[in-house]
Amino acid sequence: MTTTVDSLTQQEETATEVPGAAASTTEDTTTPDAAKGAGTTPETESEKPKRGRPKGAAPKKTRTVELTLTVTGTADGEWQAELKHGSKWIARGLDVPAAAVSRAAKELHAELSGPIDEVIDAAREQQQAKVEQLEAELARAKQALAELDS
Repeated sequence: MTTTVDSLTQQEETATEVPGAAASTTEDTTTPDAAKGAGTTPETESEKPKRGRPKGAAPKKTRTVELTLTVTGTADGEWQAELKHGSKWIARGLDVPAAAVSRAAKELHAELSGPIDEVIDAAREQQQAKVEQLEAELARAKQALAELDS
């Protein structure tokens, strides 16, 4: 005879409602020894529904690793990276090119790349203005030198 989960549940409900009513049913009931596996064959064990997790099996725990990567940039366009594993510093003050920071941000997430690219663009504009200022200063210095040579 095959016993299903529904019939087992029904038997348990009947047993809790009226004591001794489970014994009067026409279906076979199992004794506590039989429920523990005494006298059962592997064939009948595979037919019984399994409830819960198997004995001896611990719940699977996901191991997480805490790594903190901090990337800081200056208005001049200089970037540095620091890596921390838990509370231990792995690397500090590593110089990182702005292009590498931009590429990494694009690969990580689109929401990261937008603000980082804005900072890099602002630094690029500032550096361009500085180059123009220095070129003008160099031109004045060359002109002053030429006047001294004449």
